[in-house]
Amino acid sequence: MDIRHFIPFLVMPLLLVIVEIGALALSLPVQAAGITAFEDPESVANPFIFIAILLLFTAFLLFLIKFGLKRIIGLVIIGSIFITFCYVFWAIIFAILGSTDIAIILTLAVSTTATVLLYKYPEWYVIDVLGILIAAGVASIFGASLDILPVVILLVILAVYDAISVYKTKHMITLAEGVIDLKTPILFVIPKRRDYSFIREGIGKLEDGGERAAFIMGMGDLIMPSILVVSANVFLNGFRILGFVNFPALGAIVGSLAGLVVLLYFVSSGKPQAGLPPLNGGTLIGFAAGLLLAAFV
Repeated sequence: MDIRHFIPFLVMPLLLVIVEIGALALSLPVQAAGITAFEDPESVANPFIFIAILLLFTAFLLFLIKFGLKRIIGLVIIGSIFITFCYVFWAIIFAILGSTDIAIILTLAVSTTATVLLYKYPEWYVIDVLGILIAAGVASIFGASLDILPVVILLVILAVYDAISVYKTKHMITLAEGVIDLKTPILFVIPKRRDYSFIREGIGKLEDGGERAAFIMGMGDLIMPSILVVSANVFLNGFRILGFVNFPALGAIVGSLAGLVVLLYFVSSGKPQAGLPPLNGGTLIGFAAGLLLAAFV
């Protein structure tokens, strides 16, 4: 394998680990700030509410793509990113300054700056750095808001849905292509060459030999495994390593990496692949192994 093809296959697992560790770190200020996605973490209705919102939002974006309403798509995505930044930065700033007027002003200022940067200069490294913060923040909020059983149900349903939407209905491919064409910053971009520019080329530009200039990963592919990592660490009181992460959470991290290796094997074929079946499956298996290990320690 050419080195320029090999490096992205190392970067993607690194991104996953960074998001998972970031989500674990952010779960503490998120809890301290009282930021929750659901009132009752143990309710098994929560994952179905999550899926229903996801389906509605997906249908809405597909409708906009079908009728060429690209400006509205951009506004919806940028608005969603701004709101996410507000939650994430509020948790961080609240942990430092508490609930003060200065904290509110700083949160709005930093969130606005980050959103404008993504909108005005969506270069691949800007997207990736701020994408790590978005993914870690979302995973920390949902992971701290959902107990183990609801998360397990959610990951299983999403894995099935992702497989159907990519291999059967293929509407997820349509959605991904529409988002990529707009250069919207809700994915991770891993270039194969130093002079690559997402602003100039997007993903559609082909290199000599018919190969794309960069790999992409959906933000959800990193968020979903990280939700179980955070949930396991928040809701289980198993043996903790260095007082930070417990065995089930660590097992979920290792399992997610194993699932990503499987995914990358199939991605190397060049065809679109559903990421969540191997990622969620590996995460669940790793979590179960970590749970068993904690029971014997």
